Amino acid sequence: MSTVAERLRQLRKDALILQECSVSLAIIPAQAGLHRDDEQKRKKSDQLQALRNLIRNRERLPQSLQPRRTLTPPAGEEIAPGLYYVETVLKYEAAETLEWPAIDDAPIDRRRLLCFDTETTGLAGGVGTRAFMIGVAAWLEGELTVRQLYLTTIAGERAMLQTFAGWLNPETILVSYNGKSYDAPLLKGRLRLNRVDHCLAALPHIDWLHPTRRVYKGHLPNCKLATIEREVLRIIREDDLPGSEAPAAWLAYLRGQSSRNLARVLDHNKQDVITLMRLGDHLTTR
Repeated sequence: MSTVAERLRQLRKDALILQECSVSLAIIPAQAGLHRDDEQKRKKSDQLQALRNLIRNRERLPQSLQPRRTLTPPAGEEIAPGLYYVETVLKYEAAETLEWPAIDDAPIDRRRLLCFDTETTGLAGGVGTRAFMIGVAAWLEGELTVRQLYLTTIAGERAMLQTFAGWLNPETILVSYNGKSYDAPLLKGRLRLNRVDHCLAALPHIDWLHPTRRVYKGHLPNCKLATIEREVLRIIREDDLPGSEAPAAWLAYLRGQSSRNLARVLDHNKQDVITLMRLGDHLTTR
């Protein structure tokens, strides 16, 4: 009997979520003249029938309204509730300095560079847009370390922003592609809303989009990062998920669908920050 009661309690909770198939579990009043035992049997029968109806209706629901399944995140370890961390170390032989006079006095110590990119819930920006993934790449003695943070619940946003802010220091030089117009303002806004202390606004920022346009505008169909990768850096991505599809991949994962596309978003983000370092080498050695 206890098992039936537990199932009843659980299915009642599910009924609140599945509004379209909610079933009233109200007990039908006993008819006059029924014996007390007969009335109890009828109550139990009504409850069991309600459970059967709920199960049948639940099976007919569209996938978007089905109860969420718990899926294993695609990669990394959970470092805070709802926040996962992924680290990749790659060999990257390069000069220790870059000739780029627009920031401080050339040459720049490569160890100061922090290439960063975000994946967000929308491409238009605005107050409702937030980053669900942040990737950074930094160089040290022939190795490129890529660190990525991503959310599996919205509740992990503040921890993600705190972790990212901890990667910044007064010597950091930010490197991005269109980050001055999009990624940096978005992160500043979210840091402010979450009351996270940071030095993001005070840091020098190299945005490779602008020098790339000066060099290649009119010579290529466009100056999107994917075009520059393919036509200039000769980087060919395999099974790449376009950045425009990243929000849908993350939302699908939150709804309990497969984590495969979220893993592809991680790969896309990782390649973006690696490309930022390679693009810097290309532009400063032309």
